[in-house]
Amino acid sequence: MEVKIGVQHAPREIVLESGQSAEDVERAVAEALSGKAQLLSLEDDKGRKVLVPADRLAYVEIGEPSVRRVGFGPL
Repeated sequence: MEVKIGVQHAPREIVLESGQSAEDVERAVAEALSGKAQLLSLEDDKGRKVLVPADRLAYVEIGEPSVRRVGFGPL
């Protein structure tokens, strides 16, 4: 699962590949935004944790990773 996190006052978004399901990621985001957790904590597919303060979240995009095309063939 590909997760993109926008952070307020940061020029770049955080992009990670997570082994968590979309429902698990959505639940973690909802808990952070509702005030149940002060940090959004997600784990990527390599076992590293990403922690973002809940009050700094701008947006979270959850989706399947896109396949990168290589070459000069038709789109």
